[in-house]
Parts: sequence; C-alpha cells; structure tokens
Amino acid sequence: MRVTLLLGPVLRHVDETSAQVWVQVDRPCRVEVLGCSADTFEVCGLHYALVGVTGLEPDTRTPYEVHVDGERVWPLATSAFPRSAIATRGPTSASRQRVVFGSCRYVKLSDPKLARQYGLDALDAYATRMAGEDPSEWPTVLLLLGDQVYADELTPQTRRRIGGRRGRHPDWPEDEIVGFDEYSGLYRDTWSDPEVRWMMSTVPTAMIFDDHDVRDDWNTSGVWRRTIRELPWWRDRIRAGLAAYWVYQHLGNLSPSELAADPYWRRVQAADGDAWDVLVEMADHADVEVGAGADAHKDVRFSFCWELGRSRLVVIDSRNGRIVESTPRKMVSDSEFDWISERVLAPGPVDHVMIGTSVPWLLPQGISDLQAASEKAARRGGRVGRAAEHLRQEADLEHWPAFGHSFARLAALLRRVGTEPSAPATASVLSGDVHHSYAARAYLNGSLTETGTASYQLTCSPVHNVVPAFMRVLFRLSWARALAMLTTRWARGTGAEAAAVAWERRLGPYFGNVIATLETDGRTATARFEKPRTASTLRDAGSMRLTGLTPVVAASGDRA
Repeated sequence: MRVTLLLGPVLRHVDETSAQVWVQVDRPCRVEVLGCSADTFEVCGLHYALVGVTGLEPDTRTPYEVHVDGERVWPLATSAFPRSAIATRGPTSASRQRVVFGSCRYVKLSDPKLARQYGLDALDAYATRMAGEDPSEWPTVLLLLGDQVYADELTPQTRRRIGGRRGRHPDWPEDEIVGFDEYSGLYRDTWSDPEVRWMMSTVPTAMIFDDHDVRDDWNTSGVWRRTIRELPWWRDRIRAGLAAYWVYQHLGNLSPSELAADPYWRRVQAADGDAWDVLVEMADHADVEVGAGADAHKDVRFSFCWELGRSRLVVIDSRNGRIVESTPRKMVSDSEFDWISERVLAPGPVDHVMIGTSVPWLLPQGISDLQAASEKAARRGGRVGRAAEHLRQEADLEHWPAFGHSFARLAALLRRVGTEPSAPATASVLSGDVHHSYAARAYLNGSLTETGTASYQLTCSPVHNVVPAFMRVLFRLSWARALAMLTTRWARGTGAEAAAVAWERRLGPYFGNVIATLETDGRTATARFEKPRTASTLRDAGSMRLTGLTPVVAASGDRA
C-alpha cells in the first residue's frame, strides 16, 4: 500500500556538506533523499523521519526529491513551484546572508469573515513572491520565533476535530487542545499551506517556541506555574506540548554532531515501537526546575546555535528555559546563559551576531519600566505583591525587562561582544510576540552616544494575526519620549534598578501582518520590514542599515 507524505519535507539544519530533511508520513517506512535514507520513528501512532543528507559540496544548490519505500512522494505531481533544493554554506557565500524572521502566525482560515479579519498572511505572500524570483535572491534562513501553532485559540476546524473526545477525556477542556495527536493536527494545518510548505522545503528553517505553542502566558511566574499545575489536564498538556515541540521543531535545530550526542534522540531511534514513553520522560525533565538560587536550572536545553558563514545565529529558549520558582527570576538558568555566552563569543571571523529570542529584549521605554517595576513589586508579598502578580499576568508583563537579572546579563553580553579584539559590525536581537514591529538602536554605555559594534532590537510580530485597535493606540503612546521620562522616574522611585542601557526607536511601530529580513553583505547589515499588498506581493514598510548612528533609508511606507 502506498505511503502518504502527510507533512514536509521541511529543510532544517544545513552546513557546508550536510543537511537535515524532516517529514511526517502515515505509516512506518524508509525515507530517502539524495541517496541518504532513514527509517521512521513512531510517537503516539504517528510516524516521522529525519533524514541526514551527507556528501554535499560547499556553496552548491542541489535539487532533491523525497522517496518513500522507493516511490517518489515529493515534489507533488500537481506542484507549480520550482524544485526544492538544498543550498549548502561555504566560503563563497559566507559574507552574504538573508535571514527572514517573524512570529505569531495564525493558521489560514477557510471562513471568509474570519479570513478578512486576520488579513493576508505575510509569510505566505513572501513565499509566493519568492517562487518567482531567481534562487540567488532566496533567503538563506527562515527563522520562526514562536507561536507557530495556537494550542489555546482554536479554529472552527480544530474544534470540530476534537469535538468527539468528551467521552474519552471528560476532564479535558473543550476550547483547548491537550493530546499529542491533537498537536499534530495543529502542525498539519499550519505547515500544509502550499506556498509556505514549498518555502520550508527549500529554505533552511530554524524554530523556537513561545507561549501559545503551549498556552498563553506559559511560565510567566512561579504563581502561574503553581496555579496551572492544579488543573487535572495540565500534566497531559505539558507533556504533549513539549513532546510535539521536540518532534516538530527542536530536532531540526540540531547539527549532525548534536543529534548524535542527544540521549533522547538515540533512545527514540532505538525504540522498539512507539517512543511516547521516551518523550514523556524528556518532557518531565524539560518542565521541572532543578535546584535553587544560583544552581536552579532545567535538565533539557532547547537553545541552539547556527553558524552562517561570517554571521552567527544563537537562539535563546526564553519560554521553557525560564527559572521562575526560585530567585532571582531568570529568562534562562545561569548555566544555560553561560552556554549561550560561549556560543556568542566563540572565536572565528564573525561580522554579524544575531540573537534570537521569542520575546523582545528592548520594548517601548514605558512598558519596559512597568515590567521592571512589576517584578520588584511582586516580590514584596502581601496585598501589593498580589496586585503586582495579577497585573503581571493580565497585562503580559513577562518579557526580558521583567527578568532583571537576565536583562542585565544580556546587556553585559552584548557589551562584551563590542569589546572583543575582532568585534562584529552588528549584534542584533531578533524577536516577535508583542503584535507590533519595530527597530530600536541600543547604546550599551547608557547614553545615546556610542561607537563600535552597533546593537539593535529588531521585532517582527505578527506574521498573521489580529492586532486590536486599542493595542495600536497603546503601543504608539508607549513609544513617546515624554512618557518614557515619566515612567523611568516612576520606576526608579519603586526601587527598580536602572537598566544600564539606553535605546531609541528607529523604525516603526508597524501594525498588521509583517515579515522582516536581516540581510548581511560584508560588514554591512540591512533590516527590512514588509507588509503584504496582495496575496503574492509585499510593500516595503520601512528599512534601514544597521551601521552608524543614522538610518541610511528611512521608513518608506505608512505605519498603519
């Protein structure tokens, strides 16, 4: 019986001579790509393969097909897209990178009214435009910064799909998905979009999750964790969410050597039948905070690093990696931040450092001050502490400024990047989450005068979602300098520590669906924000060069 390719192929980690290609199929089989093959592994009755393609030549683009048990299943017979290909890295392409990034991509909707409300999918429009371009113009990396699936904001299609489970799982909520098989449905919905499916088959794709991949406000605080654990279905949910992330997103972030060293990957490959029990163990270890104080940590690390020629991409797990049941609160444990620092500062000729984190490091000053003050107030306990905790959860005050210890460590790391003997030209923090897009210049000595490595916060969100009108007003106001002066003075009065970093907005805020690109060429980098004009075209909302103190190209579109 013919095997069906349910999802993929997704091109994941690529280096000079190898690549990882991920697929989901409907039954056990052997998957082959360019003469390299892998057997499927099974999780909850579902079947996946990660094919390590080796023997490639540096700086080449090699078209490929996917064969399953000897039969070709990709490209699809009806495909109108260019052939999927693997573009390897190498010395010729080392200085030129084009990293496309964004977050918060809600699935395409079949209901016309809802589709109009959510607008055109920016990634879909980018992929459509890309299909008509010369391959030399294609991105070298697609970086998805969280909220690829919404486990707690269900489409009508998903509600229908889970509607019959009530008798089997009476404790599970009707408006949220819980099981691993239900997560697989979310990924099939969002990755089956034809244009994006083709794009992910030919552009190396790096991924990290954010809260909606598991649940809104996930790991906001210790109080949040203690409260959520009381729900009878949460244990099933967090296991399924982390297991699904490991299968669909995490595996492909790893290099061949990292995969070979991963104990859970080895056990999954060796499993005789369904490997669900292995992933339950992984999820339990990933979720629990071990130790206390300076020693508090998680036993599973999802942060990762990609070497991109003369650029380096280090992606921080700023959602599951959080330490919130011990003080000080940390975005990641000290040991994990040490690992991140080692990767960022690793020797080698690097012109540009990119640090990915699903939640922004630098926010509008007023919101940053509010988050820093709320963290201080929540530690006081009593009525004030309870009120601060309530505000923190209701207003989503859980970005880097609400983790003062980690905020300061990231500032110090970027400051050190600029003082290295062979300092890169730029160091940029790429983020999403906050439903508006912008570029901000950071000054790591605390004043608006600085030379050396240019540091930036580049935030792109949403790729495809709704931005309520009140949020647009709020974010516009929050960027006002006059308000920033007042909130900073107020935050210092509450006891919140000074940030020791200054920043100013350079582009944005842009609202609606946006896709961003960070392009490097030698020691120069350019950031661009684009909005879909039609289903196959985008317009430049704003672009700038990330060198010097003044944008070379100012905003070139409206900010509505």
